[in-house]
This record gives sequence, structure tokens and C-alpha cells, in this order.
Amino acid sequence: MKQKVFKFLGWVALLFGLFFCLVQSTVTAQAKTYQIGTDVTYPPFEFANKQNKYVGIDIDIMNAVAKEEGFKVNIKPVGFNAAVQSVQSGQLDGVIAGMTITPERKAKFDFGTPYYKTGVVMAVGKNSDIKSFKQLKGKRVALKTGTAAADYANSIKKKYGFKTVTFDDSNNMYEDVTTGNSVACFEDQPVMQYGIKQGLKLKIVSSPANTGWYGFAVKKGQNTELRKKFNQGLKKIQANGTYDKIVGKYLGNKTNPKVKGKTFTIGTDVTFPPFEFANKHNKYVGIDMDLIRAIANEQGFKVKIKPVGFNAAVQAVESGQLDGVISRMSITNERKAKFDFSQPYFMSGVVMAVGKNSKITKLSQLKGKRVAIKTGTSAADYANSIKKKYGFHTVTFDDSNNMYQDVTTGNSVACFEDHPVMKYAIKQGTKLKIVTKPAESAPYGFAVKKGHNQALLAAFNTGLKDLKASGTYDKIKAKYLGTDDNGSVAKTAADDAGSRSFFGLIKQNQGALLSGLSETMWLTVVSIFFATIFGVIVGLLGVVPSKFSNGLSSTLIYIFRGMPLLVLALFIYTGIPSLTGTKIPAFIAGVVTLTFNEGAYIAAFVKGGIEAVDPGQMEAARSLGLPFGKSMRRVILPQGIRIMIPSFINQFIITLKDTSILSIIGLLELTQTGKIIIARNLEGFKVWTIVAVMYLIIITLLTWLSNWVQRRTKV
Repeated sequence: MKQKVFKFLGWVALLFGLFFCLVQSTVTAQAKTYQIGTDVTYPPFEFANKQNKYVGIDIDIMNAVAKEEGFKVNIKPVGFNAAVQSVQSGQLDGVIAGMTITPERKAKFDFGTPYYKTGVVMAVGKNSDIKSFKQLKGKRVALKTGTAAADYANSIKKKYGFKTVTFDDSNNMYEDVTTGNSVACFEDQPVMQYGIKQGLKLKIVSSPANTGWYGFAVKKGQNTELRKKFNQGLKKIQANGTYDKIVGKYLGNKTNPKVKGKTFTIGTDVTFPPFEFANKHNKYVGIDMDLIRAIANEQGFKVKIKPVGFNAAVQAVESGQLDGVISRMSITNERKAKFDFSQPYFMSGVVMAVGKNSKITKLSQLKGKRVAIKTGTSAADYANSIKKKYGFHTVTFDDSNNMYQDVTTGNSVACFEDHPVMKYAIKQGTKLKIVTKPAESAPYGFAVKKGHNQALLAAFNTGLKDLKASGTYDKIKAKYLGTDDNGSVAKTAADDAGSRSFFGLIKQNQGALLSGLSETMWLTVVSIFFATIFGVIVGLLGVVPSKFSNGLSSTLIYIFRGMPLLVLALFIYTGIPSLTGTKIPAFIAGVVTLTFNEGAYIAAFVKGGIEAVDPGQMEAARSLGLPFGKSMRRVILPQGIRIMIPSFINQFIITLKDTSILSIIGLLELTQTGKIIIARNLEGFKVWTIVAVMYLIIITLLTWLSNWVQRRTKV
């Protein structure tokens, strides 16, 4: 009997628990329904359709965000002023009603992430002769209470001498103009455009002014969770395309049609953190990278980043190989002669850094000493402009890490660098210290070739302005540089790079290193294949019984063997496109460079190998009645090839090593990969040791192969 009683009580307890959970979940679900105020007549942002259902950009965005974040909203179309007052009094949880974010409103409301950019325009009757603000003098202008457009109109009415009348909704304001009671009205641009599209007998006669952003608002210090959910949901619907669909549904696509959907190839540096560097996933990040991607996303185009190094990027844009360059490029009068620049996106200053234990604290102590600088930078320009005054001499490097190493090893006593870059390097462990205040402040700009890609430049400027207005620009900067006043560097991907031991570096970067090695081997194999064909043909031309052919062979060998590989690579990659206007992919340019250079060496030993065969062999073959071609093919070449084979393998080794020079045109081979890894962690010695060992292993294997072949081919 007792057992039955306990069993019964257990079932009662269980049912009570289930009932309690059900009630609790119901209460929780009800708590997730928010009361949201909005306007009543503000199409296309909020209005009632013919089914008397509230729709519009604001309404659809709010519903999409709620669905994404798992809460419910009850839309209250009470009018703009009533909605604002109801939120202030706590009657409503939030308001979304084309509400422009202003400093005054920020004092009473907390705003979510801005969701739409707008500007104020003036509209007049369709047949009106009014075209400017000056013609409003002494006349009546209609406004809508509490709007940014009304604030703007009131701010200029004294200047232009007009008087205003206010209305609680847009429709009455428009009617006041169309009936002739007022000569003009001020309204947000998208709202005015939508109204005219729907048949409103008005026309816009001014450019957008007082540009601002719309935001979702809650009472100051209240409903923090709701605002957070709105921001999270907005970010998601912007990423998955829902936001664009909503805006496009009512206003069409606002992206620049000249750049929409296009892909632009943008050059950048390889080692200039925190502006551009590869993170531990070997993806290019940094202020410049995040900025150009954000602008591309905002303006509806795509970018393909080419980390070719600063000098190569600049030359590639000049030659038309790349569409633009963003690489903390200082805007100078000299560069303006060859490039068109965007609006400045960053202001920097140059500082001097010395070794951690150095006693140098000022410029006057540099007299007679050596100073390291990086080629093509504003810091280098500044150093060169003062070196005569302070009596020091300079040495230049192509990347920041080598410049820093030159100071830490004592070869140079100091280096000059942009302030944020130097701060970042020191935070990453570089044993340097800054001893001067920032000088020679210079703006950074995005650049395109003079007179080219103007639509891309315009899109960059528009996007930059939008990002600054929305706060995205500040977030990008803060991500890498921090937000405190003393300019400390924020934690980035490089800070949590993991172990800095040799094993840790290999483990962390094995994917990038193997990818670089693969590119090196592929480049070597393809190049040696074409170089062999080129070399054999040119070498044979040097031994045929023809003075012209002999001269041509000698000339080709002289030119391509005598020209520095670096110069030849830059000439093919940037010089030829400048003359022809045709782009050459970096890999093709690299293969052509190695084909000509290595092919010239192959031609020399092919020619030498044939000439090393006893001349009596040819004479004997000819005396037996064999023609020259058959004598060469059956008698001379078999003996010559035996002599040449070891040289072929040695040339393969040389070609493998020469691929490292092609990092100058941005090929991501093993050496370039090493530079990219160092830019992130600044462990130059360890990374170069790893790269050197990888080269040595491959070269050792090829050397063994060469020796084995040499032994096998001995008579």
C-alpha cells in the first residue's frame, strides 16, 4: 500500500513539474514579444498596403530581424512623435520609423547599428519654376514635425528668408505643396523619390544635404538586450542577402551600376601590419584589407587581392596589370602626377625607432651613422629629406622585417617607420623602441592609374563616406589599433599566434609553407621544360653551318644570360603591359622570365656540349656520306647529350633557387610565403631557417640525382 502511495505522489510531483515548466515557458515566450512603435505615413519605410497591413523597409527589416533572433514584435503605427514619446515614457520598447541618428537624440536614446543612409532634398510642384533655396525668400515651406528634414530646413530658413508650416504626416505636407499653399517641402531623399514614383506631382530640385543614417532606437539605458538582438539580426540579414532584397523590393538596387558585379584586382604590400598581413589561416587581413572589402560589399563589386609588395603593386597599376592599389600609400604631389587618389582614409606620422638598449634619443645623435629605411614609403622620404641636415646615411630594404633586423643586429643604429606600424611591431616582440614624436603627418589613399578606373575610384569614395557615417570605419581601425588615446595596438590575429618555437612555427604554418613549396616546384618544372626547348633550339643554332644562325644564337645567349633576373622579371610583368596594354598573369610572367634566363644558360652548355665532341666524329660521319642533319642527330648529339645531362640537372637546381627572385612580382612561392609569415609574427630568423632547410633538402635530393646520373652516363 505504501508503495502505491509513493508512486501516486511521484506522478503528482512529475505532473506538477511539467505544469510549472509549461507556465514558465509561456511567461518566457510572452516576455520575448516587444512593442515597437513606428510612423503611420512614411512610405517606403512604413505604410499600410491595400490589405491594410503595415509594410515597408522598416517594418520588413524589423520582422526579418525578429525572425532571425527568435523573438516577436507587435508593430504599433502611432505616428513618429507619439512613437518617440512612448518609448521615452516606457510605453513602447523601441521605435523604428526612419529615425535619423543625431547627437541630440543620442542623449535620450540608445541606437542600434545604422541600417540606412539618407539625405535631405527639397521638392516643389511639378510645374514650379523654383530651382534653388534663394528663390524661397518670403515664401512658405511645408515640413513634417520632428524629422531631420525639418531640422535642416529650420537651420537654413533665416539664411534664405522663408517661413515654415509643420504637419504631423508626410501626405498632408505633400498636399500643401501640390495645392499651392506652400511652394516647397523638405523630405528625406528615398521617401521623396518613392512618393514621386507612386504618382506624387512633385519634383526634386536640390542635391541631398545633411546626410545622415537611420537607426532603431530604445530608451537610454533600457532594453539593452533588444538593441543587442537587433544589431545581431541586422548583421545576419545583411550577410545573407535579406537586407538587400528588402531595400530592393521598395527602392530598387542602389549600388553603382558602373561597378556592380565587377571584380577588380587590387595590389597591396606583403609585410605591413597592421594595414596588410596574412593571419594564421594565410588570409590577408588588416586595416587596408578590411576597408577595401567592406567598401566592395557596400558598393556591390568584388575585389581580388594581390599581395605583390608595395613597389611591384605601384608599378603594376602604372602598367595596367592591376586596377588599383591600397597599401598605406601616402598621397604626395609626385604621386598625383601618375595616380588618381581617393579621399584620404588614414592619417599617419613618421617616428624613429632604435634598439631596445640604444642610448640614441634624438635625431642629432645620428651624425655619421647608418639608418635603415623601407623603399617607397613616406618614412623613407622623410628620412632622406633630413639626412643631410643631421649627417647620417641610409640603407634601404624591400620589407619592414629586414629593416627591423638591420637595427636589432646593430648594422644600423635606427630606422624610420609609420607610427602605427612601429607600435604594432614592438607589440609583436620586435626589440626596438620609439624615441621621437610622430612627424611629417601624411594621409593614406587608395590609388588608380591616372585617368583610369574612375568608376572604381568614385565607388571607393562613396563607400568610404558611408562606412565612416555608419561607424564601420571606426570599428575596423579599433580592431587593429585599439581605441585608447595613446594609440596602443589592439590584439590581432598575430597576438595569439601560438608557440614561437621552430616546431610551433612549422605546425602553425605548415599549410602555407607546403603551398609555397608546391608553387615553387610547379614553377620550376614548367619553366625548366620550356627553358630546355628554348635552350636546345638556341644552342643548336650556334653550331649549324650558318653565320646568321651562329650570330643569332650568340646574341640571345648574351642578352638573356647577361640581364639580371630581377630586371627581366619586372620588364616582362610591368614593362611589356605598359607598351601593349595587355595584362600578363604573374605566373606566366614568371615562367617566361625563367624560360629566357635559364634557357640562355642551357643554350650555352648545349652549344658547349656539342662542340666538346671530337670534331673528327663529324668529319668521319660526313665522309661516309651522311648529311649534316643526320650526322648531328645520330653521331654528335648522342655523345653530346651524355656530356650535357649533369649540367641539365644542375640547371634544374639553379632554376629552383631562382624562383625566389620572382617574389618581386607577387608569386606566392616559398620565399614570398616566408615573408608573409614573418609579417605576422616577426620571427625572421626562425622562419628563414625553416625556409632555408626546405630549400636545402630539395637541392640535396637533386644533387644526389645529378651525381647518380653522372655515374651512370660515364663510359
